[in-house]
Amino acid sequence: MDKLNASFHQLVDFVTGHHKLLVLTGAGVSTDSGIPDYRDELGQWKRNPPVQHGDFMSQLLTRQRYWARALAGFPLMQQAQPGMAHQALAALEKQGLVHHLITQNVDRLHQKAGSQKVTDLHGRADTVSCQACGYRLMRYAFHQHLERLNPAFVSHQSVAPAPDGDADLERQDFHHFQVVDCPRCRGIIKPDVVFFGDLVPKAIRQAADQALQEADALLVVGSSLMVYSGYRFCQQASKAGKPVAALNLGKTRADPLLSLKVTASVGQVLQALSATLCGEIAGN
Repeated sequence: MDKLNASFHQLVDFVTGHHKLLVLTGAGVSTDSGIPDYRDELGQWKRNPPVQHGDFMSQLLTRQRYWARALAGFPLMQQAQPGMAHQALAALEKQGLVHHLITQNVDRLHQKAGSQKVTDLHGRADTVSCQACGYRLMRYAFHQHLERLNPAFVSHQSVAPAPDGDADLERQDFHHFQVVDCPRCRGIIKPDVVFFGDLVPKAIRQAADQALQEADALLVVGSSLMVYSGYRFCQQASKAGKPVAALNLGKTRADPLLSLKVTASVGQVLQALSATLCGEIAGN
């Protein structure tokens, strides 16, 4: 407890000591909202790795399996509400203590909580688009089409929630699941998220890099940083002489680069941080 108290006070000093703080968040900020994460405290997979971009684009059966599971799992993400971590980070931004936020999550809960300066590094799960012509629509509307074509996959399913709107289904044969193609060009419809093996779009990458350039410090929250697209911000910040801190329950890939590591519950610590700092500011 004494060690955590000391780390907490160091975190307070870290946040208040940098006027352009960049925050990088991962799945750990959304677990309190009921959205499962991929990795354990050692950074190892808790489950099978998610779908690969190349497989989704080249294999019909992969798309059938993905969309069948998404019909069962995505409502959990769609109905999720911001947790303590999202609300605390939004409050810190409002008080000028967070300059920008980059999230590896695709659930849009930071925006729901009120954060304004957010870069969705891996995209957003609530929209889908054609990979050939760019036709885009809201995901709930796309799911309505899938449900009409596949009523047997909608009802009476035994569902175990999985990360990013996925679900584990007892049904293993997806060959009869009907996938909806683009109504304009018959191209492949895909969620507007960066699948494993895919590249972060250039415009998003540039926006995130600009946020890092403007920052004077980086705080990682709720991420093991095992994915390079997030880890590279720690590498670049360290190379530029900008201090890097992390608040995470387990190990991170960037542990050797950290000037401060707080190993604790993300939501509870951020809530306490927000109450301490925002309360002080409001009282001044």
